Amino acid sequence: MKKDTIAAIATAPGRGGVGVIRISGSNLLPFAFALTGKTPKPRYATLADFRAADGATVDTGILLFFPGPHSFTGEDVLELQGHGGPVVMQLLLGRCLDLGARLAEPGEFSQRAFLNGKMDLAQAEAVADLIDAATASAARSAVRSLQGEFSRAIGGLNEELIHLRMLVEATLDFPEEDIDFLQAANAFGRLDALHDKLAEIFHRAGQGKLLQSGLHVVLAGQPNVGKSSLLNRLTGDELAIVTPIAGTTRDALRSTIQIEGIPLHVIDTAGLRDTDDEVERIGIERTWQEIEKADVVLLLVDARSGVGEADRDILARLPERLQRITVFNKIDLAQGEPERHDDENGVAIALSAKANQGIDLLRDELLRIAGWHQAEDVFIARERHLRALASAESHLASARDVVEGAMPALELFAEELRLTQQALGEITGEFTADDLLGVIFSRFCIGK
Repeated sequence: MKKDTIAAIATAPGRGGVGVIRISGSNLLPFAFALTGKTPKPRYATLADFRAADGATVDTGILLFFPGPHSFTGEDVLELQGHGGPVVMQLLLGRCLDLGARLAEPGEFSQRAFLNGKMDLAQAEAVADLIDAATASAARSAVRSLQGEFSRAIGGLNEELIHLRMLVEATLDFPEEDIDFLQAANAFGRLDALHDKLAEIFHRAGQGKLLQSGLHVVLAGQPNVGKSSLLNRLTGDELAIVTPIAGTTRDALRSTIQIEGIPLHVIDTAGLRDTDDEVERIGIERTWQEIEKADVVLLLVDARSGVGEADRDILARLPERLQRITVFNKIDLAQGEPERHDDENGVAIALSAKANQGIDLLRDELLRIAGWHQAEDVFIARERHLRALASAESHLASARDVVEGAMPALELFAEELRLTQQALGEITGEFTADDLLGVIFSRFCIGK
């Protein structure tokens, strides 16, 4: 690990009442004296002039000193709180670099905190997730992960796994006891309990991943079926131009909404049809590109005419993995009622975007597809966490298959349990490759 002194502006770009520069390294009291002419008292706010090399005052503000190891990074940390103008901040940062600090890399403060044992990897990632939270629910879940709730759940699972591994390893040392010893020690009951607890954590983490990334929903269909009207209704704003003219929407229009705290990234697209218009043709190509990346497609059709041949062609072309909802719009003109039902193409919802009828049915269906339920015990999670949990679940299942086979092999049983623990350790950073750490922290903000 690098031991040099790093510095960065920790506040967001632009103008503000206060700007913060963070510095981390070893033995920073001489650094503070060279910058301010004062030796700060630990954890006390010191009013100071921040000085240039010639002694001129660059800014006046608050100096804070946190000696290691009792700091965020585990090293000596200085925080300079000055006026939040971009020019002032750059001048002050330049002075710190002149005094021997170097510009911090993205996420380097959090990386040093992890490497110095101030937090585990899941907590470090929760720092970035809290900053990036798009909804209040995501922010609360990120705080739970930052406070260690996710890590404690993984830690409790690991402890039980270690006890089970101890029983199995002891049996390998005394092979005459074999399976009977494990049965007497309720080893297989422990294995079942582990599987149940892992499934619960997997579910809570899946909900947290949903809070973080949300669903990508694409509105598709032929021209003039009401896609733009539905986007406007869902967002509560007149984002899309609505006219009776077919082909009004030429390019993808994006907006993010929240339903029960779940971010939904809704994309209105050009109507799908054969056309000689070059601009509209490009828009249609982009529609199919958006559909390839979507989680859910809402295929809008006119309730007066129903699903026609062109609509069936669109349905046939949709990727098989894609969740789809057929939306029968304009029921106000077809004298219909709002309803949800199952049909040959999956789920169908009848509504009127213009008259605001049946919109709640659509919202509820999107939540159902997302697998969401209202809960306050979820913790923020990332795709790599879910992959690690899936790997652990797979190895636990293989362990059960080994001992239930016609000729149980305890060596294989022990190996599957070891691989389960290794997969769980990847979440908190106990078994994480250095190159993965580089990728994770490189996505953080500079100054964090």
